[in-house]
Amino acid sequence: MSEKHILDTINSPEDIKKLSVKELDCLAEEIRSYMIQVLSRNGGHLAPNLGVVELTLALHKVFSTPKDKIIFDVGHQSYIHKIITGRREQFKTIRQYGGLSGFPKRNESEHDAFGTGHSSTSISAALGMAVARDLRHEDYEVVAVIGDGSMTGGMAFEALNNAGDLHKKMIVVLNDNEMSISKNVGAMSDYLYHLRTGETYNKIKNDIEAWLKNMEFGTDVLKAIRRLKGSVKYLMVPTSVFEELGFTYLGPVDGHDLNGLLDVLEAAKHIDGPVLVHVLTKKGKGYKPAEEHPNTFHGTGPFDIATGKKITVPGAPITYTKVFGETLMQLAAADEAIVGITAAMPDGTGLTDFAKKYPARFFDVGIAEQHAVTAAAGMAAAGLKPVAAIYSTFLQRAYDSVLHDICMQKLHVTLCLDRAGLVGDDGYTHHGVFDYAYLRSMPNMTVMAPKDEDELRHMLNTALAMESPVAVRYPRGSGLGVDISSTLELLPLGKAEVIREGRDICFWAVGSMVENAQKAAELLQECGIDAGVVNMRFAKPLDEELLAQHAERYKCLVTLEEGVLSGGVGSAVLECLNKKGLLTNCRILNLGIPDVFVPQGDKKYLLRDLMLDAASVAEQTKRFVKGEER
Repeated sequence: MSEKHILDTINSPEDIKKLSVKELDCLAEEIRSYMIQVLSRNGGHLAPNLGVVELTLALHKVFSTPKDKIIFDVGHQSYIHKIITGRREQFKTIRQYGGLSGFPKRNESEHDAFGTGHSSTSISAALGMAVARDLRHEDYEVVAVIGDGSMTGGMAFEALNNAGDLHKKMIVVLNDNEMSISKNVGAMSDYLYHLRTGETYNKIKNDIEAWLKNMEFGTDVLKAIRRLKGSVKYLMVPTSVFEELGFTYLGPVDGHDLNGLLDVLEAAKHIDGPVLVHVLTKKGKGYKPAEEHPNTFHGTGPFDIATGKKITVPGAPITYTKVFGETLMQLAAADEAIVGITAAMPDGTGLTDFAKKYPARFFDVGIAEQHAVTAAAGMAAAGLKPVAAIYSTFLQRAYDSVLHDICMQKLHVTLCLDRAGLVGDDGYTHHGVFDYAYLRSMPNMTVMAPKDEDELRHMLNTALAMESPVAVRYPRGSGLGVDISSTLELLPLGKAEVIREGRDICFWAVGSMVENAQKAAELLQECGIDAGVVNMRFAKPLDEELLAQHAERYKCLVTLEEGVLSGGVGSAVLECLNKKGLLTNCRILNLGIPDVFVPQGDKKYLLRDLMLDAASVAEQTKRFVKGEER
């Protein structure tokens, strides 16, 4: 079999089982080359997938999906799994509009046992499947593949605790590459380091070896132990935290040694009860730029393969994330009470430079959003001014902490929600479209959204001058290119900005939708419809005075938001006008995201499909003004 043709023969996991270890090694390099080629055009999670090629091949060699269940935590490392489960040709469309999802998706393939996208869920899901298997008297293996970064999430420990107690037959593969997105932090990271580098408690104690020899399949485990050589030692440490939680601990094993992986996974399969296999991998393996800068290539846009340099649009405006980070440093220089908090994403949230400049005032808590928010509440209660920068989609995981720990106590915590609205290629697990709805329902919470990057600066300044809970949400990517050199201002609380006066109708738009409202107003002008535009600025509290005036003046209002309509900003407008008895003589059109989960794809296509691009907004508004049905 020719090396360059092996990948072309892989159409299902059954084809993996036919290959020798030597052929699997060749296939691993072909897969790496294929992924680099595709992702250099599409962008995606390159470094995590380069690190788990051999591990994924070994899993499919030992286990048989879809009967056996393999659950990838987060799922950004499932690209190899997709390629070898019948989606090789489709992989060219990964994360593209109408193409494959960048994460496991149950309705995409029968081999995707559980849909993922957020961290630390795999062990819980795997345990649930093991329980269902046993109650239904079925026979299959359940494997959770979780990274050491995801192990910093509290949910993983809740699941380990329960799994050890129930003692269900299941396997947890701990993929340890010392990274999540950025460098791992915390006591668990230190603990895993000691497991990686420490002595083996005189290797394996005689009594453990004797016990293994006397148990069924114990000789298989010993065979796996003896296969490992060199500095990467195979450990069985009965005093490890995993053993104390009821797991048989096997590891660490070299995650790029197929012989060792196959032996260990085969042995783990025959142990009755929960097993944790500790696998050491190198993030970005096989592509030098990704090996040297794994955080940069964790999730990358298109790049030049030869140099590893990202392909960017010349002269693109500064990103909202960058504006946030620079403004926070400016404010922190004048106020020592300001501290920055992130949940394992200093790069993604723009806090890297803040961390370097103010290391004592920066806190990366790991993948633990709930803890990040409550810790911020504690800091606020003790007199600090915490700024917690968290992606909108991930703040959903801390709903109770925001409500119970911040809002109930009216603590001055500033939540900065990056990636709010549609995020494009990462798809429905990552779109930040629910924050308006869940945050505005919380008493004491103020919710702001800037129309551009300059207004973001003023909103952050305003938020830190307040004395109560506040959230500032802003989109992914570049701003509009406006001047950001103006002096920082304090915005009047709950007051909107009239951008354009009109005669026939008025757009009440919030955040990123203000630009589309302005474009739609210009299109309507060509049709003889004179539309006003209001930049709401505040999703809560609303500018009720101006809203009432416009309801009486225009008789037709259109709300526009890049968020779900159910409970969103448009709902807030309707509630306000109903309370004031103004809905009788004023018609309202609410435009936003309907009751669906939005797939992945270029944002311009998604907005078009949702009828939220400027042309669609103008067309719907024209029909509304004329009294036609939408």
